[in-house]
Amino acid sequence: MIFFSIKSFLIAFGLLLFDLIVYLFLSLMLMNYDDFYDEKKGAYWSLDSMSFWQKANYIGLNVWHLINMIAIGYVIYRLVKAIKNKSLS
Repeated sequence: MIFFSIKSFLIAFGLLLFDLIVYLFLSLMLMNYDDFYDEKKGAYWSLDSMSFWQKANYIGLNVWHLINMIAIGYVIYRLVKAIKNKSLS
């Protein structure tokens, strides 16, 4: 079994590129919070000081972190499983 065929490399590269684009988009959207932060609304980075879309972007970025951690855990699990199966053969 070949782990690193051209097809799997291109799929992995595409997924990484998509991941970086989502991070870039969410980060740029959160820059709006920095630009228009108002001390009267609440403490810096508190949900009280954010508008609805800023909250949505903030929560979306944290959910995206969670999705990435799950994906990394799955990839590590699959690699360990493949290495164990290869060593048993």
